[in-house]
Amino acid sequence: MVSIGVVFLVVFLALMTGIGIWGMRKTKTLGDFFLGGRTLGPWISAVAYGTSYFSAVIFIGFAGTQGWQFGLNALWIALGNAVIGAGAAWLVLARRTRRMTQNLDSMTMPEFLQERYGAKHIKPLAASVIFFFLLPYSASVFKGLGHLFEKGFGIPYDIALLIMIAFTGVYLILGGYFAIAVTDFIQGIIMFVGAAVMVLVISGEKGGLFEMFGAAAEAYAAHIPPEQRPSALTVISLVFMTSFGVWGLPQMTQKFYAIKNERVISKAAIVTTAFALVIGFAAYSTGAFAHVFFSLDTVPRNDAGAILYDLIVPTLLTARLPQLLLALILLLVLSASMSTLSSLVLVSSSAIAIDLYPSRVDAKTGKDRSVAMMRFLSAVFIVISYFISRFQIGIIVYLMSLSWGAVSGAFAAPYILGLYSRRVTKAGAYAGLFTGLVTMIALFFVFGSSRSPLAASISIMLPFIVVPAVSAFTRPPGRQLLERAFEGIGESSRPQGGAR
Repeated sequence: MVSIGVVFLVVFLALMTGIGIWGMRKTKTLGDFFLGGRTLGPWISAVAYGTSYFSAVIFIGFAGTQGWQFGLNALWIALGNAVIGAGAAWLVLARRTRRMTQNLDSMTMPEFLQERYGAKHIKPLAASVIFFFLLPYSASVFKGLGHLFEKGFGIPYDIALLIMIAFTGVYLILGGYFAIAVTDFIQGIIMFVGAAVMVLVISGEKGGLFEMFGAAAEAYAAHIPPEQRPSALTVISLVFMTSFGVWGLPQMTQKFYAIKNERVISKAAIVTTAFALVIGFAAYSTGAFAHVFFSLDTVPRNDAGAILYDLIVPTLLTARLPQLLLALILLLVLSASMSTLSSLVLVSSSAIAIDLYPSRVDAKTGKDRSVAMMRFLSAVFIVISYFISRFQIGIIVYLMSLSWGAVSGAFAAPYILGLYSRRVTKAGAYAGLFTGLVTMIALFFVFGSSRSPLAASISIMLPFIVVPAVSAFTRPPGRQLLERAFEGIGESSRPQGGAR
């Protein structure tokens, strides 16, 4: 299996490198590097969104943990991710995001918030949130990939990290978002086919999918007594966090900035929903099927007897899949992680290169230095991610655990309400950002990491109350700014006074 996997790996990485070199020829400006020149069609845009959504975490960590603890109820997460996190996000956010970011000439979430609210200090604040929480998250993806290489391809962890840095750096630094989108499309095809085949092969051992569902439900009932099963609140909060929570993540909303035109949105929504449904269903159902193949005595455990959830799915696949298919599944997980990683690094580096870099034009020569700076900082961020992955620092581990809820809690309400209402004020945006961020940090330490989905859900929802409440008593942005932002958009509300 190792030899087949290595051959697949070499071909895959060579293809990614070639796309990076090709993308470099199409990357002339900062807009080209960060948004692909806003020229991407529905299929590439949709699959790029889907591949950024799912990483190795869903196939290894989430599938094993939620599949074993929730059983077939974990499929509610897959349904929520597809319908809310993918399809509804495109239909609700894409058109207004695409048009308003063009109207305001903004390329990043911090730039959008600054221009939408006329708040010059919100951009560095938002950029700092992205830097401190998404960079550790990207490091955690690197770490997962390193272990994947070690277990699947027989490559030592340290060497695996260096390989990932080299190849991710090549296609990202050279080709920018265009290369990311094209490679995401290829990786998406691998993910889609591999996930579908994986489920069919695994379920075939019990005679088919429906037979496997019955066996999994019966085994789950025998393994997990009622008092140990997750509550409805736990399931709902996890569905909410992983579905609605992505609406406020900069690496996801960036996909809306880059679409070619608004006509692609309906097609992209359908493609993304179908893609997310297959990937999510495959991951979580495989985790639930583990109850059929493992007993309480044979499920992977550590020396203390605790279940090793991260090893459930890899152990199952290694034992049940033929070598050729297992090599494909390893590429599936690799593809999912590389696409997520490249999006995270691009957005994290933009927090410095675009949002905090004071001048993009050389005062002496008049040349635009922004693309060179983005490439340089992407390289720097990849190297930093390596060191975080290589040396697990305590504070970094906490930041990884906080990342999803902190970032989405800070941005979701100011971003989404700003797209739909003229009445949201600068003070409201600041209040929403601080409320989501502080609430997530506080609740994380109050609830503990085991209840972080509930903490994240509260942190995302609370600013949707705070932002309108503060906006009702504070002065709205000027009329000229609002007319510029909402030009060509059928806004839902207009300010009642306060224009200047």
